[in-house]
Amino acid sequence: MPYQRALTIVAPLRAGARGELESLLETMGNGVANGSVLDFGALSGVHFARLAVVEEDQGLPAHLILLSDIDVSVAKHLGELAQQEGLDQIFGHCEGYDGDRLGYLRRHTVKEQARYVNTTGRTASQIKQEAKLRDALGDFLDAGDWKGRDPADVRRAVREHVQGDPELTWALEPAERPGRLARFREKLHLLLPLLLLPLLPLLLLALPVFAVVLRLHERRDGTPPHVKQEQGRILELAALEDHLVHNPFMAVGHVKPGRFRLLTLSAVLIGLNFTTRHIFNRGNLSGVKTIHFARWVFLDGKRRMFFASNYDGSMESYMDDFIDKVAWGLNLVFTNGVGYPKVRWLIFGGAKDELVFKDFLRVNQVPTHVWYSAYGDLTALNIAQNERIRAGLHGQLSGDDAREWVQSL
Repeated sequence: MPYQRALTIVAPLRAGARGELESLLETMGNGVANGSVLDFGALSGVHFARLAVVEEDQGLPAHLILLSDIDVSVAKHLGELAQQEGLDQIFGHCEGYDGDRLGYLRRHTVKEQARYVNTTGRTASQIKQEAKLRDALGDFLDAGDWKGRDPADVRRAVREHVQGDPELTWALEPAERPGRLARFREKLHLLLPLLLLPLLPLLLLALPVFAVVLRLHERRDGTPPHVKQEQGRILELAALEDHLVHNPFMAVGHVKPGRFRLLTLSAVLIGLNFTTRHIFNRGNLSGVKTIHFARWVFLDGKRRMFFASNYDGSMESYMDDFIDKVAWGLNLVFTNGVGYPKVRWLIFGGAKDELVFKDFLRVNQVPTHVWYSAYGDLTALNIAQNERIRAGLHGQLSGDDAREWVQSL
């Protein structure tokens, strides 16, 4: 079994086709995909998926964006996508579409500059199975009288119940892990920074020069105007949110002109991708625990970039979470984008200007009519708790651990 993968497809629209395509997408969902035209739920191993349109801007073309977070290989996922006839109806609005579904999807697949996975190796199938286990154990406990029983006795009774139910016995085995080859590749990737060690003296010498050039650019950028989104657009975006316990977010913006900003952003994204892959990979993105998946992707020859995520709760709580816990991380990336609140020394200020930051997000946000979630009633916290419940069925637990486990039920 591999680690989770991502698919990003970016296809430019034909001139004048955007309005018709957006009308089609609106029939396919009101913030949650309804399965018409393209059925993401029929595909193997999909956690989340979406279709969205990035508008034309400053001479750059409009794009149709297809995103998915998957457990299977990209090749298998593309093959299953290509079997869906609705792709002709959707991608028929794109430049150069010739009816060769698989070939067109392959030609327009792009690489993400960075991505985040809440917990590496946890499959969609595992998540759904463990949710059913939690419900089944809840029903079993509700049917009995456990008052005054020792937690170890309760756990023993639960284990016996699971052993006696053919539909639950799988839970007595540990969850499937990525294969040895996949784990070996991850370990090799973890060693990549060692290749930079010989360059460390040069990097240290270059750091003061970088700091001076950075401050010159930040001073030259000045304070961008505070632009607010139109109320009608805010209501349109809000109408697409809060249909499930989690939501999609997507925003696109222009990279600030000049080689320095592009190189800085590229370097930050390389570092971000490494840390999210090897450090922030167990349900905690530097204090933010509500994100399931996220990605950062360049567009239009690196003149624009979009960010997309799947997160728990409301948009307002999502923005507050980032501002309170990881504003410096937002600044590192998005200070290199046009219109972002003023930042000092790459990490200070910026998102801490709360109202300006929230308006910046709404101005750059992309509506998502067609969004699929494989487990729309489960938050990241629910999923992690269900995983712990399954793990608690294995091995021996101390008295305190058994009590804590029983209380979690």
